[in-house]
Amino acid sequence: MIYDCAIVGGGPAGLNAALVLGRARRNVAIFDDGQPRNRVTRASHGFITRDGVTPADFRRIAHEEVLKYPSVRHWQTGVTGVRKTKNGFCVLTASGKAVEARKLIFASGLKEVFPNIEGLHEYYGKSVFNCPYCDGWEMRDRPLAVISEEPSVFHMAKLLYNWSRDLIVCTNGGAPLTDEQRQRLESRGIRVIRTQVAAFSGHDGQLESIRFADGSLIERGGAFITPKFLPKAEFKDALGYETNDDGGIAVDAAGRSSVKGIYAAGDAAYVRPSQLVYAAAAGSKVAITVNMDLTDEDFGE
Repeated sequence: MIYDCAIVGGGPAGLNAALVLGRARRNVAIFDDGQPRNRVTRASHGFITRDGVTPADFRRIAHEEVLKYPSVRHWQTGVTGVRKTKNGFCVLTASGKAVEARKLIFASGLKEVFPNIEGLHEYYGKSVFNCPYCDGWEMRDRPLAVISEEPSVFHMAKLLYNWSRDLIVCTNGGAPLTDEQRQRLESRGIRVIRTQVAAFSGHDGQLESIRFADGSLIERGGAFITPKFLPKAEFKDALGYETNDDGGIAVDAAGRSSVKGIYAAGDAAYVRPSQLVYAAAAGSKVAITVNMDLTDEDFGE
């Protein structure tokens, strides 16, 4: 069987794409390794009707809705390779399956690379986060730290000032701020610390203090950190699609990549901000594009 579309990735972008295509009576194969980036988060926010939903419940509800359409098939397995065929593409899975499809959507998201801070993973998703729109409300009025070596640290600090006026900025040994930016932060009472961060400490996932490389300690009730993001699935060499400056798959406004028949949605195309609602919307949009392209081909256009 040759599917109309194969979707690599089972997050909000991939699942919403599968939903739209299933409702369009397209045969869809969706592949998901069961390791979403937000699995460490206790709750997801900012998605109307699902504000505060756990990642596990979100996926359970989504699977129930998507898989009620008989033309959608789901495999919980990673994808190890993709190659072009005369009919489109062949997806190779970690479980040894080979599935052919006319079109291919990458919705596999990103993976995070964190700075080397002792204890970070004990607190990430509980009291240490990366998105203020996702978790700023829960951290409101706490003493917070913004930890980043990136120039975006100034923007992050300004944003978080809306949720807490008790802020420090830690540049972790780097110098991403200009003198003017540092002065503007300090004029608001936001202290800038350039010393490298050594460790987090606290209890039950709740941050209590940050220790620096010089041995100094500062009490904090939460933190926002900027990890580096890399594509979770990389098939550029095999398929030849172009990437954007952030390393995501370069797409046009409708989600088409530079290779005919390949599309990308959500974090795979490095859509920002990285939120459920943005990813789901991108999945819907690219699915409509795929269905239209299939329809045009079937009518010989």
